[in-house]
Formats: sequence, C-alpha cells, structure tokens
Amino acid sequence: MTLAPYACQPDDSRGRLHPESMSTFRSPFQRDRDRIIHSSAFRRLKHKTQVFVEHEGDYYRTRLTHTIEVAQVARTIAGTLGLNVELAEAVALAHDLGHPPFGHTGEDALHELMAPYGGFDHNAQALRIVTRLERHYAGFDGLNLTWETLEGIAKHNGPVTGPRASGSHAVPEGGQMPYALAECNAAWDLELSTFASAEAQVAAVADDVAYNHHDLHDGLRAGLFTEDDLMELPVTAPAFEEVDRLHPGLDPTRRRHEALRRVFGVMVEDVIAVAENRLEASRPQSVQDIRDMDGPIIRFSKPLYQNLKAIKSFLFTRMYRAPSVVVERRRVTAMIRDLFPLFLKDPALLPAEWRADVAAARDETELARVVLDYVAGMTDRFAIQEHDRLCGGGA
Repeated sequence: MTLAPYACQPDDSRGRLHPESMSTFRSPFQRDRDRIIHSSAFRRLKHKTQVFVEHEGDYYRTRLTHTIEVAQVARTIAGTLGLNVELAEAVALAHDLGHPPFGHTGEDALHELMAPYGGFDHNAQALRIVTRLERHYAGFDGLNLTWETLEGIAKHNGPVTGPRASGSHAVPEGGQMPYALAECNAAWDLELSTFASAEAQVAAVADDVAYNHHDLHDGLRAGLFTEDDLMELPVTAPAFEEVDRLHPGLDPTRRRHEALRRVFGVMVEDVIAVAENRLEASRPQSVQDIRDMDGPIIRFSKPLYQNLKAIKSFLFTRMYRAPSVVVERRRVTAMIRDLFPLFLKDPALLPAEWRADVAAARDETELARVVLDYVAGMTDRFAIQEHDRLCGGGA
C-alpha cells in the first residue's frame, strides 16, 4: 500500500535511542507493535479494570479488550486515510499500558498518594514502562521503541506543553510536567509543544470511539440504564429507530447489538469524512506539516462532538457514578491507600526482583517511585489478593 505524503514513512523514522540493526522482514513500526504485544505490561491489561472491576463479570470489557478494540478502529481509520497502519496500531496498543489496577479510580488514588513525590499520570507511566520498566532485552531497559511511537504515546491527545497544549494530559503554563514524562523527554526530545503524527491522532480518536461504544453496551448489560433511556439521547435514538424500522420485532439482544454497531459506524464515518475534508483543504506534504498545524487533523465534526458530549454526560451520571460503581470505587480506593504506604514503610515486602531498585533509591522520593511502579503494575485481582494477604482484607 502506498502511503500518503503526510503519513509516517518507515524509512524516514528517527530511529531508536539505542541503535539496532533493521529487521529483514518487519518495518520499524511493525517491530514496535510486536514488542508491545509481547510485553509483560500488555499481558497484565487482561486483568485490569476498564469501568467494572475485573472480577465482576466475564462479559464486561477489561483494559485489554478495550485496547484491542481501539487498535482495530485505529487500523480501519488509518488505512482509509493512507496513513501508516502499523504505527497507528502500535500507539493504540500502548496507549493504556500505564493504567494501574482499578482504572481511573486507582489512578486518582495513586495521584493523591504520590502528590509529595511528583504525582501520577497513566500516560507518563506508559512511557516509563516502555523506556525503563520492561527489562527483557540484553542491550537496554524498556522496549527501545522508535521515536515516532514514543511521540505518539506522549502526545496522542495533543501537545503537552506550550501555547497549543490540549487534552487531559496537557501541562498548564507554569505547571509541573509528570516526572516520568520529563525523564523520557530529557533522554530524547519528543517535541512536546507540537501535535503528534496523524497516526497518533487516529489512535486518540479511536480510543473515544471504542469507549463511547462499549461503555453503552456494558452499561446496558449491567442494568445501569435501559434502551428506553438511550432513546432520549442523540446518535443512539436514531440508531434504535433505524433498527426498529428495518427489523421490527427483533429480539432484545440482537436489537441492542444492531443499534450500537450503527452508533459505532456513525462515529468512524464522521472521523474519516472530517479528516478527508481537512486534508484536502490543508494539503499537508509531510508528517511535519501535520505536527505544525494549529489544531488536530483527526477529530469528530463539531455537531457529532456535541452529541457525544451529551452521551458522555449521561454515562458519567448513570454509569461511572452509579451507586453500585461508587461503592466499589470506595472499596478499591481503600485498598490502594493501604498498600502504597505499607510498601513505602517496609520495602522489604516487595518481591525479590525489586530489591535492586529499592537499594538504588537515593531518597524517599525515588523509593516512592519504585513503590509506585510496583503498585501501578498490579492487576485488579493481584491487588485484591495482596491486600487480603497483607492487610487482612476488610476494605
């Protein structure tokens, strides 16, 4: 497949921090993708929360199934736009590697506990994992990913610093950059004040597409709201109406699936149409042209974005802050608040393979960051087991 001029060309990659010989049969970005898939952190996503704690049911999405869905959407959009599919997929597969157990609840708890030591940000932690914490290769720590993949992980949601800083991981003027991101950027300048490649932007939008779709599906399965509730919302109401018109009397399970896959299609088609129009209007001739733009080239149309805001608001109230979910949030927050200070006070409780890191810590901040790396790497089930073992359960 011939790539568009504004795509990331494998032959033009800025390479790896630790030079390696080229693969005889894989492009640099294919190699990145494969290393991410074979990493320990990627495997642990299987037992990490998306919304519902991992043990609550086999049908709900986990962080791993979410990541696979994001990668699938990213491949579809990138391929349609003539972008580098392997790079878009690599960024998509890596984007959630830094999530701790219990999803955003665990992240909030760890950020609070780490406040004296530089805070916690799951996106920065993903960079720490792929540059330092994965230790399987003889010649280097981390996965030694290409600059383009690291750039995509760092700023797929938009520039992190500078006047164009945007997205949930942006650092406000005068604010402190997450230490894990600062360390990575000091080793290799990721140009944090510019936009990422179009491939990385695709991964970011694919994330929105995936969770907007599957959170509706999981919320219905959990009984937190009904199809009738969705008939009051934009995008979802027309989808159910079309299914009812084309397939009257369809059984409830099929009706739900048919409607939500139409919602999925609306989002993907909108992103592609907007991108094609913007690319035609701006005619970028290189990936650097994409990076230097005043805004993202890959995004939803304004009307759909507003409609999705209404859906997100609904999900926040009816799902993310549903009484049953709030009860579970409190329970798992208490676990994190028990485990972190316990390990910080007595690092001998950490497994043997962590003792070298503990010994190398020069002060309490560095020790806290070692403890954070360990706790953030836990799966839901392992965190629960460790809490039961060390704290006697009861959270």
